[in-house]
Amino acid sequence: MKKSLGAKTLVYPTPVLVVCTYDNEGNPNAMTAAWGGICCSSPPCVAISLRKATYSYSNLMLKKAFTINIPSENYVKEADYFGIASRNKEDKFAKTGLSAVKSDIVDAPYIREFPVNLECKVIQIIELGLHTQFIGEVMDAKIDETIQEKVDQPIIEQIKPLIFAPDSRNYYAVGNQIAQAFSIGNEIKGKMF
Repeated sequence: MKKSLGAKTLVYPTPVLVVCTYDNEGNPNAMTAAWGGICCSSPPCVAISLRKATYSYSNLMLKKAFTINIPSENYVKEADYFGIASRNKEDKFAKTGLSAVKSDIVDAPYIREFPVNLECKVIQIIELGLHTQFIGEVMDAKIDETIQEKVDQPIIEQIKPLIFAPDSRNYYAVGNQIAQAFSIGNEIKGKMF
């Protein structure tokens, strides 16, 4: 038996993504967004959804570029701060002491201290209601050189990304690997019903 909760965005977990943009004066801004993720593999694209009331929304409409920065567990305080402070009132980079690095590829900064950075150009904007979705084509992905790679992919246990539970508004760490994807289902696939 299932209990109805009504129409809710119950997707677990959501990634903690720090979106960086420049304003019209070239000032860097960072905003934490949990409404986002991969939306296409070829070309590689990510989507983020922001409210129009945010400073980042205006920057995205102006520059048509952003970076997604994936904070490690070590930066949970900074990631949370980026989500609750407004660039209209304070310089978030000055307050956190983190470094905004100008991308050579898109008109947006990335955060040097975060282990993974995706540099994106906006290719589509979709009005959804309270949020506007920005689809960005990933022009380059950068990882900290101390993170080991396996088949051109960073190792998640070394990145230590944050995840977010929207219902409880809590941050979590990634847990243990429990299986290899695209392999364990073969046990079921091979069964005859």
